[in-house]
Amino acid sequence: MPGDLKDGRIVIVGASLAGLRAAEALRDEGFTGSLTVVGDEPHAPYDRPPLSKQVLLGQATADTLELPMRRDPDAEWRLGVRATGVDLLAKRVSLEGGESLPYDRLLIATGTRARPWPNPEEGALDGVFTLRTREDGAGLAERLAARPERVLVIGGGFTGSEIASACRELGLEVTVAERGPAPLVGALGGTLSKLAAVMQRNHGVDLRTGVTVTALNGNGSFTGAQLSDGSRVEADVCVVALGAIRNVEWLAESGLAAGPRGIACDAGCRAFNMYGIVTDDVFVAGDVSRFPHPLFGYQMLSLEHWGNAVEQAEVAAHNMVNPGPLQRPHLAIPVFWSTQFGLNIKSVGVPTYSDHVVIAQGSLEARRLAMVYGYQGRVTAAVTVDMAKALDYYRHLIETAAPFPPPPGAQDRAIAADVTIPSAVPDPSVLSHGPTVALTGHLPDRRLTVV
Repeated sequence: MPGDLKDGRIVIVGASLAGLRAAEALRDEGFTGSLTVVGDEPHAPYDRPPLSKQVLLGQATADTLELPMRRDPDAEWRLGVRATGVDLLAKRVSLEGGESLPYDRLLIATGTRARPWPNPEEGALDGVFTLRTREDGAGLAERLAARPERVLVIGGGFTGSEIASACRELGLEVTVAERGPAPLVGALGGTLSKLAAVMQRNHGVDLRTGVTVTALNGNGSFTGAQLSDGSRVEADVCVVALGAIRNVEWLAESGLAAGPRGIACDAGCRAFNMYGIVTDDVFVAGDVSRFPHPLFGYQMLSLEHWGNAVEQAEVAAHNMVNPGPLQRPHLAIPVFWSTQFGLNIKSVGVPTYSDHVVIAQGSLEARRLAMVYGYQGRVTAAVTVDMAKALDYYRHLIETAAPFPPPPGAQDRAIAADVTIPSAVPDPSVLSHGPTVALTGHLPDRRLTVV
């Protein structure tokens, strides 16, 4: 029987990074059957990270971001078509317009979309943007090139901070409104977020923390916003950077374990149904997935990282065409990076899965450091600022469940760092933008919340 797995019909819903890499990997793995890729955007798969960096700075245009193909996946591309449901029993994906596609195995890689401004009327004002698609990037870049008086960025997560950084690089006045105590606090915890706040202010950002935006003003065109502290910001462009929403609504009637935090799957990328039973023929990859990781207590991780989408797509593709004993787990350690305000921030592991941190190399004052995160006495993450070459050492500590605080090794100090401080990772339910990594289930930092 195993030979049959290399043949048959595979449908991939989601034509971005994970969908493309999975299609290529299926062919690399020897799949010879029919392959259909469905995507709701009209474009071939393209790269999103440059939208908040090079595109806004005018160093690249949004229509030049097409992802290079590693090989021709010989697929039928159904672009600009939205999937509207899955019938698990009949094994069919229904599409907008009434058509349905039969499958033997299905891969769901529908990713996320930008969280819109909650008031649709205010969100529709001319000059109000979110940043997720090629069109978003092109529209915002054009608006910034026209030199607005001031840009308001709502949300101080990674995307919001990168947009603010691009605005300052372009010489534009920018205000950042962040609900938490500092930018990046949801992803990196209290200590490093203080450095992020200092860097923003040093680069001339008007940073307002501990406030929410209560209303966007304007008559047709955006003119400013009201803040919860009673102040008003006059601006002519507003970027709403409140995190992402996972694209799962189309699966509401499917019987799959799909919800606001994504689609739950096992470590082999096989989707769970709503009763927590694993399916044999439905797989999940990329930003829309939630999967257990043994290094992080088997908690369900939701990641929005480029590298995770690629690695998970390859594991899903392998498992779709190989029998049980040959299937592989997706155990990659999360890694991601961000460049903003002249700093190169790189992260390995899951910083939110922590109760304490220690600065193992460098210092906050020098703005060059490696911060190690621990949970219940073992290393779970590290974040470097302008010290990326140290990351490999810390990745090894995470993979081997090394004790926390870490022993002297990569450190530039003679003794082990022993001054540990609470990681101060806020409860994600009270942050306006989702953290870069969401852990679901027991939250180890609840008792250390400082919001």
